[in-house]
Amino acid sequence: MKTSQTRVVRLIALFKLLKAVLLIAVGVTALKLLHMNIASLAESWVAMLGLDQNSRFVGRALSAAAALTPNRVRDLIVGSFFYGGLFLTEGIGLWLLKRWAMWFTVIITSSFLPVEIYELARHPSAGKVVLLVLNLALVGYLIQQIREGRSG
Repeated sequence: MKTSQTRVVRLIALFKLLKAVLLIAVGVTALKLLHMNIASLAESWVAMLGLDQNSRFVGRALSAAAALTPNRVRDLIVGSFFYGGLFLTEGIGLWLLKRWAMWFTVIITSSFLPVEIYELARHPSAGKVVLLVLNLALVGYLIQQIREGRSG
């Protein structure tokens, strides 16, 4: 693999590792919140930060916090650690330039594409278009690297 190709794969690896760290941090934070009254905690943060409780965004955040039941928090914990583990596996494998990691990343990323397309059709936004294009480019690039590695 050429130096420029190695850099791109390692950049993808860093992105996957960053997502893994963030998801694991979310899982650890959710673990700490599991047996707390999240709604009152969110209200105290809003008051401490001096935010307007009547603003649209703060109101939505407080409503979301009030809707978090212990079962939903447990689901968040499990999902965060599960996907964090997947991204960690992808990131480490890609950093080490392993062919299996390229395949793994292609399969995992491709499996999310139908969901991204569905969400884009339901609620179109520029961010969703960018995410879809980036993921398609990532899958295409890794497939190209796998093919080149096979013939080289």
